[in-house]
Amino acid sequence: MIREAQVPMREQDPGSRVHNFSEVPLGYSEEEARQEAGRCLKCKTAPCVRGCPVEVDIPEFIGHVETGDFRAAAATIKRTNNLPAVCGRVCPQEVQCQGVCTLGKKFEPCGIGRLERFVADWELEHGIQSVEPPPPTGRRVAVVGSGPAGLTCAADLRLLGHEVTVFEALHEPGGVLMYGIPEFRLPKAVVAQEVEGLRRLGVGIETNVVVGKTVTVDGLFAEGFEAVFVGSGAGLPRFLGIPGETLIGGYSANEFLTRVNLMRAWQFPEYDTPVRIGSQVAVIGGGNVAMDAARTALRLGAEKVTVLYRRTRTEMPARVEEIHHAQQEGVEMEFLVNPVQLYGSDGVLGEAECLRMELGPPDDSGRRRPVPIAGSEFVINVDTCVVAVGNQPHPLVPRTTPGLEVSRRGTVQADETGSTSRSGVFAGGDIVTGAATVISAMGAGKQAAAAVDRYLGAGG
Repeated sequence: MIREAQVPMREQDPGSRVHNFSEVPLGYSEEEARQEAGRCLKCKTAPCVRGCPVEVDIPEFIGHVETGDFRAAAATIKRTNNLPAVCGRVCPQEVQCQGVCTLGKKFEPCGIGRLERFVADWELEHGIQSVEPPPPTGRRVAVVGSGPAGLTCAADLRLLGHEVTVFEALHEPGGVLMYGIPEFRLPKAVVAQEVEGLRRLGVGIETNVVVGKTVTVDGLFAEGFEAVFVGSGAGLPRFLGIPGETLIGGYSANEFLTRVNLMRAWQFPEYDTPVRIGSQVAVIGGGNVAMDAARTALRLGAEKVTVLYRRTRTEMPARVEEIHHAQQEGVEMEFLVNPVQLYGSDGVLGEAECLRMELGPPDDSGRRRPVPIAGSEFVINVDTCVVAVGNQPHPLVPRTTPGLEVSRRGTVQADETGSTSRSGVFAGGDIVTGAATVISAMGAGKQAAAAVDRYLGAGG
């Protein structure tokens, strides 16, 4: 008889975890993983595989988990996914592989993400089986950015025998995995171990290299690289454009989370990167980044954290799990509210004036457009405000790469293979799509790696 619900995953108690940065979900035991794997129907049609942007053979790896052959499960996943410990934690499985799970038509879908995380963690604990790349082809490829798109593209190209060097602007590789996602959701040691796996493959990684400043794409070609993949992401924050955003106490989510995650502000003074946090914190936005910022603010000691979102709970783009965890921890949420001005004295934030909203016709995103209600102004006390309303690609690489076409949104124009208007230059991930998911960026990195390989094979 099929168990209707997923095997629950143990978690830290909400009352305890708001005082630490340790990971919230604790993962499956071997017994729990095998129980959950036993729920999989092993469908011949495998819609879950089609729902996975990197096409992991999900029924096969879950079958290995069910029989207790965790080593074989890890090998199956890593045929197409080089970052399983990351994906098992942060991918939106509920709208991808699990969203089309046959079991989910009648019961809860199989816990594919939880099982992927279990397998990856088991392998990290018991030793990673090394993979020998094929004989070298003698061709050199540069990868710009060490986020999920860049790391995936680099690994696939190395497994094809090419010499690959990744250039990262920051002092640690990992991109958004390091600077954007909090420790309690994605431990940095996990990211570092995944990156180390690429180094073992022979991928070169150079940090503190700002492509467009330290070196240009043309400069990389001049150094002997025969193709360049641009996976520099979308790390340029958007702002509200309202008065008072520059007051002390105002942050973009990008700066706030980078200070905490990459620069370890939560371990101050051991790490000399302080971050100012007041007692009354407002986080503006409704996505995963907003949830990350709100939950981080609580852990830094805020007395009250409120998420202000201009639509309703139904339209929030954040994952259900992230919203649930935030509310468990005491984050308050105000819907149909939009700040219009921030106030302060002596340059320090103190209040926010807001408007009540109502939903009108759908906008370009397909969601109903928020419309201000006349005369609904009200003021709240705020001494820290984090703006989490989205990011866009930084223009540095496109501006310094002649012949690279860019859209009106600032994204690099590339086809489904990652090919751009510039011969030998490929692109994928958020630099092409705008801010999206980790796994979609990885899928783009895989597509681009295949296109680069074809380009080199054709004499490019």
